[in-house]
Amino acid sequence: MKNLKVLVGVGCLLAMAATASAQMGMGMRQSPIPRGLFSPVVGSGAAYEITTSEGRKTNIEYAIVGKESVNGKDAYWMEWTTSGMGSGQMVMKVLTAAGDSGVTSRVIMQMPGRPPMEMPAQMTGHMNNQSVPADIRSAAEDVGSESITVPAGTFACEHYRMKDGSGDTWVSTKVNPFGVVKHQGKDSTMVLTKVITDAKDKIIGVPQPFNPGMMMQQPPQE
Repeated sequence: MKNLKVLVGVGCLLAMAATASAQMGMGMRQSPIPRGLFSPVVGSGAAYEITTSEGRKTNIEYAIVGKESVNGKDAYWMEWTTSGMGSGQMVMKVLTAAGDSGVTSRVIMQMPGRPPMEMPAQMTGHMNNQSVPADIRSAAEDVGSESITVPAGTFACEHYRMKDGSGDTWVSTKVNPFGVVKHQGKDSTMVLTKVITDAKDKIIGVPQPFNPGMMMQQPPQE
């Protein structure tokens, strides 16, 4: 799943968070950046339930929680929160410049029970080299308009089918930031459970420099 490109190096982030993912009982591969039509509006967001072919479920929420200027261009803080993985919520956010192609300039993540960490600049640069386009129209064909009902309600959607046969996605302009209402892939299904209009930043505390050792530590017990 995957007019504007948001370049978010998911593969790099997943590699950095591999240890944390193992601790939390489900690989973060189940929390991809959806491919739809990116439309950043501060405060907007969407919550989803992802179900794998084995029946495992993960809840993930995407939201636009801030806006800044980076080198004279508008840049947005996009945050995603993953839960249903056994050890609390994992939160990540990226500052991505809008335009024909987005450039990620900052990345912050927070694991359960730990302070937030900011990735070093060289790691963020590597992410841009591993970038993934978010606009589905570059890799899918529009097969028509359909009305789709999901837990969040009924939406008028455009139905896109991936040219490589990897899945189908239903997209609505009423849903931000990616427009995705439903995605049906070979190994998982993703459905919209809630449209968010008052999203707030979930990162708590002052970000510290990235420390790989901290990812391997057990969170403090309450």
